[in-house]
Amino acid sequence: MTTTVPTGLAEMTEVGAYAAWSGSSSPDHREAMGISSLRRGAALGTTLAGFPSFMVNRVGTGEPLGTDDITAFIGFFREQGVPQAAFMVAPPLRPDDWQTICKEHDLTAGPTFVKLGAEVKSALDAADGLAGLDNGLHVGRVGPEHAREYAEVMINTFGLAKPGMLEVAEACVGAPGWEQYAVWQSDRIIAVGSVWFNGDCADMFGGATLPDHRQRGAQSALITARLRAARAAGCRWAVAETGAEAPGEHNPSLHNLQRQGFQTMYERTTWLWEPER
Repeated sequence: MTTTVPTGLAEMTEVGAYAAWSGSSSPDHREAMGISSLRRGAALGTTLAGFPSFMVNRVGTGEPLGTDDITAFIGFFREQGVPQAAFMVAPPLRPDDWQTICKEHDLTAGPTFVKLGAEVKSALDAADGLAGLDNGLHVGRVGPEHAREYAEVMINTFGLAKPGMLEVAEACVGAPGWEQYAVWQSDRIIAVGSVWFNGDCADMFGGATLPDHRQRGAQSALITARLRAARAAGCRWAVAETGAEAPGEHNPSLHNLQRQGFQTMYERTTWLWEPER
């Protein structure tokens, strides 16, 4: 099985999902949380200045970035009052003078992520994650009546519990282009995951399981549920990203995705920007 997701499409699907996630909030909440975006060609910058993390204050691009692009996005981050931001540039899309550009703009190397991709049909043929779900658990789509509980599981599990963040996650449920899924034990949500549709490509977004319910098959089941949703939406490919493993480390999310038919496309360094102190 080969992964043929075009790099530019994979990258723009990822950053597009982040922009759509925060952008689902009401206009008043977007203003209060410093949610905004800037597009330059095939590059997109998105901010959520109310939460000081590069994960939600970032640039993604489907083509090589030049120094003028970096300058424009840094200006955008300054205007939004972002305390830290990231330039996520896939190795195939880095210009030859990337190291020089980073030095000129004081960009420093941060965490490394693994970009994974899959052909939806092939991934569904490769494994059925629902088959390994523990007895007593079931998967379903999240509706408006469960939006708050979904948001609480996602936000608290990822350590994003800051003022206004629950409302950001809650607003995404049922928003255009999105579907959210959960694993329930009886009437309690114990794991969640979202999928965002970007034409031919879907993004596996925000998979999280409560700590005391891990290793029960929840995330594998949610991957299959979201792949089925991507197939129903007409997507040919699906992408995901997770932290790279350092020697001696084990990232369960990475291995869950690989068991479900995702293949590593490349490892991508996060290039961090911070305003002068």
